[in-house]
Amino acid sequence: MAKMDEESMGHTDWKHGKVSGAVYHGGEDLQKVIVAAFERYCVSNPLHPDVFPAVRKMEAEVVAMCLRIYNNPNGAGATTSGGTESIIMSVKTHRDWARATKGITEPEMVVPASAHAAFDKGAAYLGIKVHTIPVDPVTRQVPLKRVSRAINVNTIMIVGSAINFPDGCQDDIVALGKLAKKYNVGLHVDCCLGSFIMPFLEKAGYPVEPFDFRVEGVTAISCDTHKYGFAPKGNSVIMYRDASLRQHQYYVNPTWMGGVYASPSIAGSRPGALIAGTWAAMQYMGYDGYLESCRSIVGAAKSIASKIKAEIPELYILGNPPASVVAFASRHPDVKTYEVGDVMSHKGWHLNALNDPPALHIAVTRLTVSHVDEFIADLKDAVREAKLRPSGKGTMVTLYGLGQSNAVGPTMVGQVATAFLDTLYKA
Repeated sequence: MAKMDEESMGHTDWKHGKVSGAVYHGGEDLQKVIVAAFERYCVSNPLHPDVFPAVRKMEAEVVAMCLRIYNNPNGAGATTSGGTESIIMSVKTHRDWARATKGITEPEMVVPASAHAAFDKGAAYLGIKVHTIPVDPVTRQVPLKRVSRAINVNTIMIVGSAINFPDGCQDDIVALGKLAKKYNVGLHVDCCLGSFIMPFLEKAGYPVEPFDFRVEGVTAISCDTHKYGFAPKGNSVIMYRDASLRQHQYYVNPTWMGGVYASPSIAGSRPGALIAGTWAAMQYMGYDGYLESCRSIVGAAKSIASKIKAEIPELYILGNPPASVVAFASRHPDVKTYEVGDVMSHKGWHLNALNDPPALHIAVTRLTVSHVDEFIADLKDAVREAKLRPSGKGTMVTLYGLGQSNAVGPTMVGQVATAFLDTLYKA
């Protein structure tokens, strides 16, 4: 216990609301509820539903609650370890569906450049060719004509985001749904980051374009309960329009020497404690709790966007973000975006650096809501300092600037990233 206390001293003090995303904290009372769930179910394993029937029921209810808020109560789904696994499961499902129903053996998919890297990761794991479509530089949406031209006889699925991770914008899901219907391909809508914000926007009084299962052509949606659902880290839900599509996600081996082996997702054994914690968080928050959370978080994000537009002329907002993420970049020749990011880091803010264009984003959480004015004040100072005294030595300038360099490019950054991953396993 003492050693854990000692080791945790080096953690970033995220409770002051200066971390973009990453920590989705529902409050001290909710944390106690989740820890109580962990204590009760710490040895449970959904691989053995006969031994732990309560966890099986909790998982089914988590999926059912998500399906309900995404307007598909008669659909199907499963929990996973996070958004990446949800997306990989969807890619696998659409691959196997296309093989079974259309005979496709050389699968391809069409993905916006703004979509999460997990789609590329899934394609790399599963042997699928990816057509990456650049987004419109102004709307930040994927151009429909280019998506249409990329679809061919081997296409298994197309992708849209509501919202995407880089700039928090939403693709035209209705139009993508029409393309999916026309060509009889799957349409995955990535709502991992939109999670428990997007379904509540309309009720909270904010404008939102259609994105859920009410849109014809949508076959799958991923939703991260461990983001704005405030569930413990390591839980997400992948949802399908119907149970027949979900069956293509399963792995079943009826002839194994150890007996019939069947699992719904990549993992065999899974931590039942995380499922119990997720179920407890959703029960604790309830519909009204998530509605109020959406209202305050999106209100703060829109306040940040409007203040940047009105008070910091050197910066501009990328696209028209509808929810919790605000991305911004420099329009001033003497203000380098990554310099601004490095100054903000010195002020204690942990923002995300983006490429193409060089930009920064903040994913507003509950912890950020009361620090909007502080963020804007620090951002003004950071822009001023980056303009007058650029150091060229900060982390963002060094690493992300390397990726933007014509002389070096992404190959060197990839090598740096690989070396970084190696260092994570030095005990």
